[in-house]
Amino acid sequence: MKINCALTFDFDAMSVWLGSYKSRNPSMISRGEFGAIGVARILDMLKRYEFPATFFVPGHTALAYPDLVKRIRDEGHEIAHHGWVHENPADFDESEERSNLDLGLEALHQTAGVTPKGYRSPSWELSNRTIQLLLEYGLTYDSSLMGADFTPYYARQNDVFDHEKPYRFGQNVDIVELPVSWIMDDFVHFEYVEGDAHYLSAPSKVQAVWTDEFNYAYEYVPGGLYSLTMHPQVIGRGHRLMMLQKLIEDFRSRDGVCFTRMIDYATEWRKSNPLKEWINSGAPQASGGSGRNEL
Repeated sequence: MKINCALTFDFDAMSVWLGSYKSRNPSMISRGEFGAIGVARILDMLKRYEFPATFFVPGHTALAYPDLVKRIRDEGHEIAHHGWVHENPADFDESEERSNLDLGLEALHQTAGVTPKGYRSPSWELSNRTIQLLLEYGLTYDSSLMGADFTPYYARQNDVFDHEKPYRFGQNVDIVELPVSWIMDDFVHFEYVEGDAHYLSAPSKVQAVWTDEFNYAYEYVPGGLYSLTMHPQVIGRGHRLMMLQKLIEDFRSRDGVCFTRMIDYATEWRKSNPLKEWINSGAPQASGGSGRNEL
């Protein structure tokens, strides 16, 4: 059976420094400008390989770089929702969180005429109402949670947890969760932020980690989804992009490897695993299980 590989890029540009890091330092904010250079390089690379990819784009970025967002669309890649200005949803009340979702959707529609079906929360932070809001807004998949590695599952709402009582799982809902992991994210390996535990790793180290993760998925999780989370302002540096190209050459040389957009994988997985049947089959409620029910 095949393994599915998703190359995903969070085109944060300046928004990550404004939203997550709350910087007002022109030098730090300017680091986001390199994201535009990185996106152009990445699109050129994807065109050479003829691979589709998924770009998670904050509304703030879409308005800053409309031509690049249109190019992403025109070259057949998926554009998905990534907040307004890389804000943490848990920092806002319900009306404010709705407003940020609206601003992101409006910016993507204004600049590229797209209505995204996928969502990735900035910095993978959620409020206790985010999943319900995604349902209300008609989004069909999320890529922010970490309850599995290569196996999708249905997200939950209304979990109950505190420091004193046993964890109580909520209800699975019709949002396909395509899980993520910090170890599969380029930012924590490569980006220097003073005061954070981020290190400027050598690409060879990251290549070894990502390759072994792929090897495990390829051997033990047939039909699963191997996804990388990358940021154009990070992976777009020359030596790192060359490392990514080595990975791609390795992966594409294997039998049964399919490069996919996140929306395409989520859509096919849902068809093979309807929510009610998935629950009735005994699939674990806390995660995606041990590898069954993949594509």
